[in-house]
Amino acid sequence: MHKSLRLRNRADFSRVYRHGKSFANHQFVVYWFNRKQVERFRAGVSVSKKIGNAVVRNRMRRLVKEIVRHHEAEIAGGLDMVFIVRKGALDMSYAELEKSVLHVLRKAKLLKASRK
Repeated sequence: MHKSLRLRNRADFSRVYRHGKSFANHQFVVYWFNRKQVERFRAGVSVSKKIGNAVVRNRMRRLVKEIVRHHEAEIAGGLDMVFIVRKGALDMSYAELEKSVLHVLRKAKLLKASRK
């Protein structure tokens, strides 16, 4: 995922948590906050220490960012999003993770097709 598409500082994460909306499934929680002044989305990934050690957490972070990068064209613009990884995502393959991320985005109406 390109740097311009990433949430990087604490203030951005806090704004999304405080003022945004959320939706969840068993593997992920997604918080989002509308930013009308921009046309592109930004995404951040949060993985708790409860999930595992640094190797496990970083792997999950990389996988989620890669899924978002592959589906960049399908995700609605003007949003800040934070994905929170839950324990249910640990034992899943890449294809299952991808399906789960798309499911939570579809249910939250954050995909371009589901916004219409």
